[in-house]
Amino acid sequence: MIKLDQFLKYLGIAPTGGQAKLMINDGNVQVNGAIETRRGRKLVSEDQVTVAGKTFKVGDIIQE
Repeated sequence: MIKLDQFLKYLGIAPTGGQAKLMINDGNVQVNGAIETRRGRKLVSEDQVTVAGKTFKVGDIIQE
């Protein structure tokens, strides 16, 4: 399990936690097709995160 803001940092999409927070608060991030504004949202391997027109499956990126 990983938090949404940490996932964005792990991907390199947001270089800092502050930038991840802004991206999420501005509605630029979707989880499973819905806009997500909670940076602490806990992601599981089945979740799909879409940002900047690209979709990432959490389980393909993070090996638990």
